Amino acid sequence: MANINKHGSKALHAEIAGAGFAGLTAATALAQRGWSVRLHERGPELRAFGAGIYLWQNGLRVLEGVGALEDVLTGSHTPPTYETRRHNLTVSRETFNGVPWRIMTRQHLHNGLAKRAREAGVEIRTNSEVVAADPSGKITLASGEVLEADLVVGADGVGSKVRDSIGFEQDRWVSTDGLIRILVPRMKKELGHGEWDNTIDMWNFWPRVLRILYSPCNENELYLGLMAPAADPEGSRVPVHFDTWVEMFPFLEPVLAEAAKLKTARYDRYETRKLSEWTRGKVALVGDAAHAMCPALAQGAGCAMVNAYSLAMELEETPDVQEALVSWEKRIRPITDRCQALSGDYAANRSLSKGNQFTPAALEAARYDPTRRVFSW
Repeated sequence: MANINKHGSKALHAEIAGAGFAGLTAATALAQRGWSVRLHERGPELRAFGAGIYLWQNGLRVLEGVGALEDVLTGSHTPPTYETRRHNLTVSRETFNGVPWRIMTRQHLHNGLAKRAREAGVEIRTNSEVVAADPSGKITLASGEVLEADLVVGADGVGSKVRDSIGFEQDRWVSTDGLIRILVPRMKKELGHGEWDNTIDMWNFWPRVLRILYSPCNENELYLGLMAPAADPEGSRVPVHFDTWVEMFPFLEPVLAEAAKLKTARYDRYETRKLSEWTRGKVALVGDAAHAMCPALAQGAGCAMVNAYSLAMELEETPDVQEALVSWEKRIRPITDRCQALSGDYAANRSLSKGNQFTPAALEAARYDPTRRVFSW
C-alpha cells in the first residue's frame, strides 16, 4: 500500500545521501511534512565526526522547528562572553548584542537530530553509500542498487559523490591555515583562577603563528581548536606536539597535556567550495557538498541546517519539485554566499585576532530565523 501524506494524497519520496547535520535536518523536516524519506549513511552506524560545534540563532531555530531544541540545550553551554586575546592580552569581549548562541559536542547535536529523524519515521540505512546520482531523480549505491525518488538530496559532505557524479561546476580554495579539533576534560580546578566558562580565542604571532579557540561545551567537556599554518610542521603535527603549544600557552598546560595524549587527532586545512548552482533537475545539494566554508564565523553547520530546513519548507509550499528547488536556491543562497565569502576573508587575513569582529555583516547569517524567514536581533 502506498504511503499517504497528511493531505490524503500519495506521499512524495526522497532519497538523501549523508547522515550528517544537513542530511538529518532535511530528512526530518521532509518526513514531518508528509514525505517518505530514506537516509543513506556509508558508515556502519550514525555518528558525528569532529569535536565541538557552535550554533547560533539560525541553527537553534532549526532545532526548534524539528522539535530537537530541548534535547540539545540540555548538555550544552552558552558562555558569558566571547573573549579575544592577542599575545595573551585581552583585546575584546563580545556578547553579540543578545544573538543566541550555544556550544556543544558534535556528537550531542548529532544525537539530538538522529533521535528526531527516527521519531519522524525516516528510514535510515547504514553501510549504504550513494556513489552517483542523476538529475532525473535516480541514485546508485555502492552495491549497484539503483533507487528512484521524487527528490534526491546530496548531503554527503565536501567530497560529495552526488555532486561530482552529476558534474556541478565548482571553484575550490584551500587556505594557508588549518585546525586540529579535539575534546578534552574541562579541568577547571587544575587551570586555576580565570574565567574558564568563557569562549577564549587566543592568538599569538611571535615567535610563530598559533591560535587556540577554547570552547567549553558543558560542565565536563572542552572543545579545543588548535590553529597553525600548514607550513609549520610542529604546529600542524598530530598527535599534538605538547612542547610547541605549551610554550605559547603555558596557562593551558593541564588541558594541552590531555590533548597530547589523543592518538586520533586530525589536522585539516580550511577549504572553501563555491558552486555555480545547488540544484539540477530533482537533485539539491546541502551543507558542505554545496558550500563548504572556512570556520571563521562558525557557520558551517548553521548554514547547512538552515538550508536543509528551508528546502523542506519550500517543497511544502510549491507542489512542483523542480520549481521548488529553483525557488529555494534563489531565496536562501544569498545569505550563505555572503557568509561564505566573509568567512574566507576572515580566515585569509586572520581578522578575528583583532577582536570585535562580529560586526552586523558577520552576524547576518547568525541572526536569520528560517522558521519565519526574518532576521531578528
